[in-house]
Amino acid sequence: MNKKINIVWLKRDLRTSDHKALFEAEKSALDYIIVYLFEPKQMAHPDYSLRHQQFIYNSILAMDESLLNYNRKVYIFNSDAPDFFKYLTSRFCIKMVLSYKESGTQISWNRDRKVAKHLRSLNIKWKEFDSQGIIRGSKNRVGWDKNWFAYASSPLTNNIFKTNHFNFESSPFDFNINDFPYLLKYPEQYQPAGERYALKYLNSFIRERHKNYNFHISEPENSRYSCGRISTYLSWGNISIRQVYQLTKNASNYKSNKRILDSFLSRLKWRSHFIQKFEVDCSYEHNCINRGYEKMTYQNSDLLLESWKKGQTGFPMVDACMRCLLSTGWLNFRMRAMLVSFLCHYLDQDWRRGVYHLAKLFLDYEPGIHFTQFQMQAGVTGINSIRVYNPIKQSIEKDPAGIFLKKWLPELSKIKNGFIHQPWKLTEIDLNGTSITDIYRQPVISPTSHNKSVKNRLWSLRKNDFVKQESKRILGLHVRPR
Repeated sequence: MNKKINIVWLKRDLRTSDHKALFEAEKSALDYIIVYLFEPKQMAHPDYSLRHQQFIYNSILAMDESLLNYNRKVYIFNSDAPDFFKYLTSRFCIKMVLSYKESGTQISWNRDRKVAKHLRSLNIKWKEFDSQGIIRGSKNRVGWDKNWFAYASSPLTNNIFKTNHFNFESSPFDFNINDFPYLLKYPEQYQPAGERYALKYLNSFIRERHKNYNFHISEPENSRYSCGRISTYLSWGNISIRQVYQLTKNASNYKSNKRILDSFLSRLKWRSHFIQKFEVDCSYEHNCINRGYEKMTYQNSDLLLESWKKGQTGFPMVDACMRCLLSTGWLNFRMRAMLVSFLCHYLDQDWRRGVYHLAKLFLDYEPGIHFTQFQMQAGVTGINSIRVYNPIKQSIEKDPAGIFLKKWLPELSKIKNGFIHQPWKLTEIDLNGTSITDIYRQPVISPTSHNKSVKNRLWSLRKNDFVKQESKRILGLHVRPR
């Protein structure tokens, strides 16, 4: 109990460089330990999945490699945070806890409040740092853009580690990998975890892969190469927004490729913009941010929902995208938007019936982006245009040769390009006596249906006085005054 130490509590900041909490811990005269908690209550939340745990665990292993020479490591525990900190403060004299602020769901916010209350009761300082240019407690967007650029351009914190001389004893909450054997089996089809790979992906994009960024950004196959592909590393903090911004701006080829690289950086800022929305109001997770749209009704067919989840709708682009996500955990923005649009506008489903399914599949799942974007694509914000993505049109325009479709729908690999986007048009003559239903299911809804009833119901609600009132409230909260 006499040993005085500080604690660095990792959350979505799994890196050793440009890490303010680690930097401040090193500056202190006290030694410290770095902890990560696999929290049962957080892991049981419907947005959490095995692939998230796998990426986190392998990111921590990568950190341990970097810390090895300093006799440091990340101590992993299997415990909910309030219980863990109660135990820790009973065994050690904790002077300070250092961490980043987490713009997470309500359950993580409630957890942090419990931890904060316990630490305050013992006069233990909890020093939290802003993350990704997000401002906690902001009531509007006045000055937000200026603050974001100031953060992105501010000096990086170059961590210089000292050798650790403190050995942490075992605890009842020690993490035993034998209880989580699946964490050791990281699927090779996922992006590799850790800050070394985050920098590798970013550097390859800046050097070479960016050239067709603006041309291929909406194409499901080509975007896998031409996009930055750093979203997963940003989501789990293998790299910071500030590192990405400065490495891009300071690249030797930045000026000669300014238009393309600035387009990439603009999306980096939009990323923080949506997380800031969620930071201000995390009810996005459960409720229509425009409360007037709670009056919207849907058919909510369970059979249609399951066909969407499994990639078995009979619409090739929808099914290929879902199967790609199931396998790799990544899909470009346009195709993600199409999946949500198809769910809500074609299958007549409430957005909440699919929001957790995609959260579990996205390896780059970030609550602040996920729930705000999901509602925007579902058309229930009242301030954004209702975008309906026709899956047949998207297929023909974004994958004309059917390369992506054939990759994820091998049953259609021998179909001629003219029919692969609409295989239901094939006859037995076209298939030499075989019926298309023998190799690919019929569409779960009519291919000629544009489900105008959903669009009409959404648009008609815009005329509702309460929806209009809510729209003004949202604009005042999330849009910078002119």
